[in-house]
Amino acid sequence: MTIRLACQEQLLPGADLTDKYALAVSLGYQGIELRGRGDLAFARRLPELRRARAEGIPMPTVCVEMDHFIGDFDPARSRDAVDNLRSQLSVIAELGGVGAMTPAAWGMFSRRLPPFEPPRSPEGDRRVLVDALGELGEHARAEGVTLFLEPLNRYEDHMVNRLDEAVALCRAVDLPSVRVVADTFHMNIEEDDVHAALRAAAPWLGHVQVSDSNRYQPGAGHLDWAALLGTLDEIGYGGWLALECRLRGEPVAALRQAATVLGPAQWRVAA
Repeated sequence: MTIRLACQEQLLPGADLTDKYALAVSLGYQGIELRGRGDLAFARRLPELRRARAEGIPMPTVCVEMDHFIGDFDPARSRDAVDNLRSQLSVIAELGGVGAMTPAAWGMFSRRLPPFEPPRSPEGDRRVLVDALGELGEHARAEGVTLFLEPLNRYEDHMVNRLDEAVALCRAVDLPSVRVVADTFHMNIEEDDVHAALRAAAPWLGHVQVSDSNRYQPGAGHLDWAALLGTLDEIGYGGWLALECRLRGEPVAALRQAATVLGPAQWRVAA
C-alpha cells in the first residue's frame, strides 16, 4: 500500500510553510497537517494558505486548536466551536484538502477526577454531539470534504474515548462526510485490542494521527509500529498518517526518526 505521511506544522522548524515543507520532504513526509485556532483565525490565514497551495504544498487536514469544542457544557461555547469548524471545513475545501478534525471536548471534564459526575447526562451528551456532528456533516458534504471525530483518553474527555464510541455517533448521524480519527496515543490507553478496534472501525476510519505510547515521536516508546502499520494495510486504509506528538531530542533528528519508523520499509516488513 502507498502511504502518505503528514507532519503537523508546529513540529516543523522553519520561517513559513514553504520552509517547513522543504524540510518535511527532505525527511520523508509528503504533506503538512494544519492547526486551526479559534476566533475564525484559520480563515484569516487564507492569503498565506493560498500561496502555499499555489506552491504545490499538500495540506490535507486541519486539527482544531481551541479551548472549547462541540461538546461543551455551555451552549454558546459549543455553538462557537461549531461555527469555527464550519469555517475550517470551508477553508480546507478551498485548499483541496480532505477535512477537519475535532474531539468531542478536551480538558473539560474527566470522570477520573473530582467531582466524578458531569453536570450533563450521557443522553444529553449524545444529543449535543449528534446535533453538532449532523450540522457539520451536512456542511462538510456540501463543501466536498469530511469532518473527523477523534476519541480522546479518559483523562482528557468523558464522552468519546474509544473508536467504537465514535463509530456509534457516525452511525447515528448517518452521513458519509462524518468519519472517525484513530490516534495511536489515545488508543494505547483506551482500547483493549488496538488491532481489533481498527478492524471493527475500518468502514468509518477516515484519518490516523500517530505518536508513540509516551506521546513522543514514533520510535521513542514501546508501540509495535510494524504490527500497527500491518493492520492498517490489512484493512485497506488509504488515508494520511499525520504526526501529532511531542518531540524527544533534537527536533530534526526526532522527525527523521518518526518518518523512518513509519516509512515504506516498515510497511513492507509488516505486509
